[in-house]
Amino acid sequence: MDIRIVIKIHELISASRAGNSEDLSERLDVSVRTVYNYITYMKTELNAPITYDSQNKKYLYERECDLNFKG
Repeated sequence: MDIRIVIKIHELISASRAGNSEDLSERLDVSVRTVYNYITYMKTELNAPITYDSQNKKYLYERECDLNFKG
């Protein structure tokens, strides 16, 4: 896992600018499958409350999420 991609996904979701997997794939210059892998990693390993809003076609946090990556 590239922590820079995790941080970027977190920033995009936090700002309500993540869009769907295809949007993230284009923004991050990775495959759609890689986006799914990062989202799964964030949900399972970082306990990020990520959900997908199928009506608005975007990823979002179910509740406030503060992932701290600073040492």
